[in-house]
Amino acid sequence: MKLPTPITVQELASSLRARFIGDPDHRITGINEIHMVEEGDLTFVDHPKYFTKALNSKATTILINKEVECPVGKALIISERPFDDYVSLAVRLRPFEPANAMVSPTATIGEGTVIQPGAFIGNHVTIGKSCLIHANATIYDHSVIGDQVIIHSGAVIGADAYYFQRRPDGWKKMESCGRTVLEERVEIGALTSIDRGVSGDTVISAGTKIDNHVQIGHDTFVGRNCLIGAHCAVAGVTRIEDDVILWARVSVNKDLVIGKGAIVYALSGIDKSLPGGKAYWGVPAEEARKKWKELAKIKRLIQEE
Repeated sequence: MKLPTPITVQELASSLRARFIGDPDHRITGINEIHMVEEGDLTFVDHPKYFTKALNSKATTILINKEVECPVGKALIISERPFDDYVSLAVRLRPFEPANAMVSPTATIGEGTVIQPGAFIGNHVTIGKSCLIHANATIYDHSVIGDQVIIHSGAVIGADAYYFQRRPDGWKKMESCGRTVLEERVEIGALTSIDRGVSGDTVISAGTKIDNHVQIGHDTFVGRNCLIGAHCAVAGVTRIEDDVILWARVSVNKDLVIGKGAIVYALSGIDKSLPGGKAYWGVPAEEARKKWKELAKIKRLIQEE
């Protein structure tokens, strides 16, 4: 997420009571988890396995738990607990605001939009024109809804990312400060959940239609004019390109790309990125024709025994 006002590395390090390396006037314009960083962002890293990735990323400020050589043009903030300090920044920048009405007075609602009784519209939500929000739908704070969007009953838009770090005494929650963005003409089925980004946006692009009981994880990007069938589960930081079809009960692992125009048949499990323009099926999902040939060969072998 972008900061309301840029801050210098010296100011931020002082607020965290941490040391820094680099130009004291080095500017920080946003904070982002490593998968979503842009130039000007601060990110964090707390494991040597990921030091190189973080230091070489687009992030220009790195919150890190070891003093290392600072890349040219960047700044480091040295912290004993980078994860905790990052979470504290997320909470400070986007604190939880209790609701005092079913439709927040801070929400912006476009002309011709209908909000059925029992729907909840959170703080700082933006809803476009000619939308239909059915009863008992829930739209969390800071969500952005485009024109002509339909959200069915029981859908939840913008819940927290499912993101935790293991600790000796349990799990530490990564607090979410990102948003969920539904572009124009999107339709969301009943009881579907779309989580907001950890610090960036979860995006459902224009014209995409999502069935009932679907889960879309944090920071996922779904392209234009996709179809996602009932009971699909899409893990976080996945990229689904335009015109993809996922039929019912497809499961998608995290950090994958499903290429433009791919079709994945029902009950499949996707564990790696899939090129576009092909049909897939199975667990793990492979090209459907190949999978069907394999099954036919196995059946013949069994019959011959």
